[in-house]
Amino acid sequence: MGKYAREPENTAKSCKARGSNLHVHFKNTHQSAQAIRGMSLKKAKRMLEDVLEHKQAIPYTTFNGGVGRTAQAKASMAKTKVTQGRWPKKSCVFLLDLLRNAESNAEHKGLDVDILEISHIQVNRARQQRRRTYRAHGRINPYMSSPCHIELVLSEKERQVPRPEEETGGALVKLSKRRAVRPAHKAGGSVVAAQ
Repeated sequence: MGKYAREPENTAKSCKARGSNLHVHFKNTHQSAQAIRGMSLKKAKRMLEDVLEHKQAIPYTTFNGGVGRTAQAKASMAKTKVTQGRWPKKSCVFLLDLLRNAESNAEHKGLDVDILEISHIQVNRARQQRRRTYRAHGRINPYMSSPCHIELVLSEKERQVPRPEEETGGALVKLSKRRAVRPAHKAGGSVVAAQ
C-alpha cells in the first residue's frame, strides 16, 4: 500500500482508492478529475456516464491548446466562462472504475454510500513508456506514452445539526460572569444564565 499525498481528516469516515501507472493520458485524466473534484459520489458517477454518452463535456481549463469549443463545456462552467471541452472516453472509464472501487471499499468499511463526497482527487504523471516511429530519410523518432497515477479519497459529508433551543422556546441568552452573578431586579423578568 503506497503513501497518499493527503490523508483524510477522519479516517473512520473515509475510504481511499488509487491506481498506479495507468495507461491513459495524463492531461485528459487531469481535466476529468478537476471536473468531479468536490462532487458527491452519485453526482460524479452520473457526470462521467453522461460524458461517455456525449450528454456533458469535460471543460478544459489547462492543457487546452487546440481544444475545440463546445456549448456543453460552457454550460457546465458558466461561472468561469470556460468554452473549451472534450469527451475523453478512456479517462472517464478509468475514473469510473476507481470510483466504483472506492465505493466498494466504503461498503466494506460500513460507511453510508449516499452521503459520500470526493474530498481529495489527484492525478500525477507516471514514467513515460518508450516506443519508436519511423520517419523519412531513414530517421527514427521517439513515440512516448504519458501514463498517470490517480488517487482519491471519499469522505462522508458532515450533516448540519440544528442548534438546540431552551426548553421555554426562546433563544439562549449569553451573560458575562459579572452579570450572571447579579440577581435580576426587574419584576417578572427572570434571566437564565447560560453556562
